[in-house]
Amino acid sequence: MRIFPETLKLYALTDPDAHPELSLAQQVEQAIAGGATCIQLREKNQDREIFLNAARELAQVCHRHHVPLIINDDLDIALEVHADGVHLGQEDLDLKTARQKAGDLIIGISAHSVEEAVQAWKDGADYLGSGALFATSSKFDVTTLPIETFKAICKSVPIPVVGIGGIDLNTLPKLEKTGMAGPAIIHGIFGQPDITKACQKLIAKLDGMDLQAK
Repeated sequence: MRIFPETLKLYALTDPDAHPELSLAQQVEQAIAGGATCIQLREKNQDREIFLNAARELAQVCHRHHVPLIINDDLDIALEVHADGVHLGQEDLDLKTARQKAGDLIIGISAHSVEEAVQAWKDGADYLGSGALFATSSKFDVTTLPIETFKAICKSVPIPVVGIGGIDLNTLPKLEKTGMAGPAIIHGIFGQPDITKACQKLIAKLDGMDLQAK
């Protein structure tokens, strides 16, 4: 196993527009200080050179703190900056091809059904991201995934699963006993006035929850 469930306890996905007064590296430093256990660089519709420079910067930050950096969608950039892994959607690079190219890199896959989850696991995924579990402003026209389906996905594979989509302090308790490794959060971390405090509150909430499926 290339990634352990505890590494995905609080999976922070970057939002470059959330705090214009801070650099992306400063935002990530604050998230790690608050307890974020994994960082994903998420640069939707961004110029590739900007994406690459951000990846290089965050790779230095994350490696210094021994927190894995996952690059969203772009395996070439992940390899170029020596990131720890890449996260691919169902429409991105074929997983088997990605595994051949990625070597020992962590590969996360988005899965929206038990069938997709099992196939991704069989094809070599190290962890899964499933959602959207709640309404989210980060994606438009997204159908939410029923919690029971999410629980079934977590139960169907032996690799860790993170939940994503609209998760914050208010919605997080609804994911108790689902079997997930942890939540993947954008706005609930980087969209808050104090990034470090937001992570600390989320970690405290997670510490009081039983995530094990029943």
